[in-house]
Amino acid sequence: MKIRVGYEMIYDFPQPTPMIMVLGAHFTRASDVIVPDYLTTDPSVTIVPYRDGFGNWCSRIVAPRGRMRLAADGIIRDAGLPDVVVPTAQQHAIEDLPAETIVYLLGSRYCETDLLSDVAWKLFEKEPPGWARVQAICDFVHNHIQFGYEHARSTKTSWQVFKEGKGVCRDYAHLAITFCRCMNIPARYCTGYLGDIGMPPPYAPGDFAGWFEAYIGGRWYTFDPPNNIPRIGRILIAQGRDAADVPITHTFGPNTLVSFKVWTDEIKS
Repeated sequence: MKIRVGYEMIYDFPQPTPMIMVLGAHFTRASDVIVPDYLTTDPSVTIVPYRDGFGNWCSRIVAPRGRMRLAADGIIRDAGLPDVVVPTAQQHAIEDLPAETIVYLLGSRYCETDLLSDVAWKLFEKEPPGWARVQAICDFVHNHIQFGYEHARSTKTSWQVFKEGKGVCRDYAHLAITFCRCMNIPARYCTGYLGDIGMPPPYAPGDFAGWFEAYIGGRWYTFDPPNNIPRIGRILIAQGRDAADVPITHTFGPNTLVSFKVWTDEIKS
């Protein structure tokens, strides 16, 4: 299967403004790239790449005053298989976890483990450790939150999501991540492309997606509380503790987002 991925974002800046972008297929998909989804800018500016502390490739620019277009259009090869499901994956004792997973047990900007620990244990203590417990968390979050773009705000934390019961995909992921960490399961936030491949219409407007991965059974597995079913064509962009680590764009000054388009489409043979 071949999937066309890309985006177009148009900003209006009242003054020259530094930006950081976390965009483009994750390096773990490098062997699947047929046409690279390189970041382009209009007007043309110098793009300085770097790798962050989580291994994600990032880009720095200084956007000039006025209109700025950020865009990419690539083709990624995909197996066309749904997300892996392994019900036998076991939970690890904390002392047996690889050192690099420990950071994903701790509270972070949007995942307040201290506020939700008691709630998590009351809800999930009786669930079998491992895959079943993570799935129980996803089931609860899926049913607890009412999806709606009108409920989105950049400052919303997992505690607020739990109390309000409303949000978007990143809010679902943040709440599930927090519950997993409270139950001593490493969990990390993921952002990327996820279209409607294999799903019945109607289709929502294109957007970037947020999900999470849990470390059980000796590896990281994908979980997606908003959809709560295995999906086809998921293409990772970046991973971190939560959305604060992997913003699609981060601007260091005032701006207006004039236009925003994202596509993730199967290329029919």
